[in-house]
Amino acid sequence: MIKDIIKLLPAAAVVLAGCSNPKTQSSCSDEDRFVDSVVNSLTIEQKIGQLNQISASGVEEMEKLAAQGLLGSILNESNLDNLHRIQKAAIDNAPHIPILISRDVIHGYKTIFPIPLGQAASFDPELVRHGSEISALEAASDGIRWTFSPMLDIARDPRWGRIAEGYGEDPYLTSVMGAAAVKGYQGDDLKNPQSIAACAKHFVGYGAATGGRDYNSTFIPMRLLRNVYLPPFRAAANAGCATYMSSFNDNDGVPSTGNKLILTDILRNEWGFDGFVVSDWFSIGEMINHGFAADMKDAAAKAINAGLDMDMVANAYVDHLQDLVKEGKVKESKITEACKNIVRIKYRLGLFENPYPTIPQSVKYAGEHLVAALKTAEESAVMLKNNGALPLKNAKKILLCGPMADAPHDQLGTWVFDGEKEHTVTPLAAFKQSEYDVTYIPGLTYSRDNNTSKFAEVVRAAKSADAVIFVGGEESILSGEAHCLSNLNLQGAQSALLAALKQAGKPVISVIMAGRPLTITDDLKNCDAVLYMFHPGTMGGEALVNLVSGKVSPSGKTPVSFPKNAGQIPVYYNQNNTGRPASGHEILLDDIPAEAGQTSLGCTSYMLDTGFGPLFDFGYGLSYTEFAFSDFKINQTEFTSDNDIIEVSFTLKNTGSYDGAEVAQVYVRDLVGSITRPIKELKGFKKVFLQKGGSESVEISIPVSQLKFYGLNDVEVLEKGSFDIWVATSSANKDIKWKTTIEVK
Repeated sequence: MIKDIIKLLPAAAVVLAGCSNPKTQSSCSDEDRFVDSVVNSLTIEQKIGQLNQISASGVEEMEKLAAQGLLGSILNESNLDNLHRIQKAAIDNAPHIPILISRDVIHGYKTIFPIPLGQAASFDPELVRHGSEISALEAASDGIRWTFSPMLDIARDPRWGRIAEGYGEDPYLTSVMGAAAVKGYQGDDLKNPQSIAACAKHFVGYGAATGGRDYNSTFIPMRLLRNVYLPPFRAAANAGCATYMSSFNDNDGVPSTGNKLILTDILRNEWGFDGFVVSDWFSIGEMINHGFAADMKDAAAKAINAGLDMDMVANAYVDHLQDLVKEGKVKESKITEACKNIVRIKYRLGLFENPYPTIPQSVKYAGEHLVAALKTAEESAVMLKNNGALPLKNAKKILLCGPMADAPHDQLGTWVFDGEKEHTVTPLAAFKQSEYDVTYIPGLTYSRDNNTSKFAEVVRAAKSADAVIFVGGEESILSGEAHCLSNLNLQGAQSALLAALKQAGKPVISVIMAGRPLTITDDLKNCDAVLYMFHPGTMGGEALVNLVSGKVSPSGKTPVSFPKNAGQIPVYYNQNNTGRPASGHEILLDDIPAEAGQTSLGCTSYMLDTGFGPLFDFGYGLSYTEFAFSDFKINQTEFTSDNDIIEVSFTLKNTGSYDGAEVAQVYVRDLVGSITRPIKELKGFKKVFLQKGGSESVEISIPVSQLKFYGLNDVEVLEKGSFDIWVATSSANKDIKWKTTIEVK
């Protein structure tokens, strides 16, 4: 197909083709020659057409644009017959450039995996990689070769609905999981028909939206941007991510879609990225609302000149770029460069050779895919509390209740366009197939339900049961894009139902399916055990039965700190120290006597009503079994080069009565820096599964280069000095198992 297309190109285009890829300036590769040949044969109108992405409209309209070479990509169309017609129109007519078919495949296509925040709770990048690989395979069977995932926004505010789509608050965990997702989607070779192009989004800072309100402005100083928000995107670039998406927000007054510093200076010139950047939905046009552009024409100029290659649905490029070139406000070379970036990815995807899908439809919901989704749901569950109610040992008669106990749609979570609730295994469906004698009375029909008329019936049933399993949380529509909340308590009358159930005198096991950390401080007293499953996807019900029965021991860890209440936000583990750090022994609200004299009380950085720490720390999670750490070693305590490797080793033993997995976490603190440094930073982790009584020697390697940061001069440096390094089972000081100090000289 590629040779056939080259034959159709004007001879001059082939002869005059040069090397435009900045990575290969010294010599021309076959890819460079092909891309240059194709693009140099196009009219300016056709080049601009490649920069144009539209949302699905009438098939005839899309066919017409494709046949004229005026369409680069489409989204929101997954009908296989329609996609074939559109692709055929592009291939059969000059300039014979295939259409890039895209879709929001965020945590599964047909087989739905836990939301990304839940996947992060697994602390298992291999699960993330495999899940993304399955998602790519299922999507590619319908001709979809590009997904708008992974989302790499650092999110320290759970009021922001899109926290569900990312990997939490930590730059290192997000970097590892994001790179795993990229590798899963793209595989070893994008030309493999089973691979799809990944898109790292939202570039950059979107997770820091003011007040947790979607689309809002951010103010992230450059050092903070470099040290916290950019690293996951850099990791994606290093993993070979094919595309990036600009974010909606402006940062320090400059919308990302028109920000040359991040789109060109950093992404391309510093990191060597040679794929293409797409705008978020209509974000070129939204620069007018920002007050950054006077009109759509001005917005188009600012976007293309900043380094934004593809326009998602705004039609700004197709409507205005030719005029902007004539007026001298945009150089045609900028359009040519953007077009080459897009054609390059189409070439790497093998679309010129194989534009049509060849994967059988039978891959959807394949048995092995459901097994992988089940395992991910199991490992994503975090046990936050257990006073002995779990696993269910002697309990055979179970009351199953709560609004999420049989909610096949909502269990799938946010950003699920193609998953089908008919395939969802809910807790009710799974318990019906289990060994338990289950009575099901929901009590509440959906998460916002305030009707308490069924409570008496539920409590009567609870008194006759051996244990109560309440499955609550939030509907899928309450998290995700444009679904931000100021109140993070359980919605509706869920807390009241838990309180009523507690009065029945039977063990109450609370299972929360949600898109974010909820503020369940007041609910804990009414729960004997709490399993947090986020939104677990297709196989969540079967995963729950396996967990509560003891067939599987919980192994998830919190990927984000859980606040005690919304007023405590932001609360995250890797904050900088203050001049008066909290000690944990401060005076709290109830300790203050009446008519107290005006003092500064504890004189530290904390809140009178909630103290200092979160409800549950980052990296926290309980298990049915116990683990012992011993024989700690470090390869050396002095390091002189950023090429050195810190190697921490120890023995981990399962000393309990169940098989299970522990996540060993390595944290570092730079004791003195040229700027204030975080009190702790995750720099390595390893999830280790051990049978009861089993042990394993574990080694975690940390490149000394990971101790670098951007300092006073906004230059990445490795500073000399002392660093504390420790192994722990969470970010909380009480969970430190071993600690030492190293020196960088």
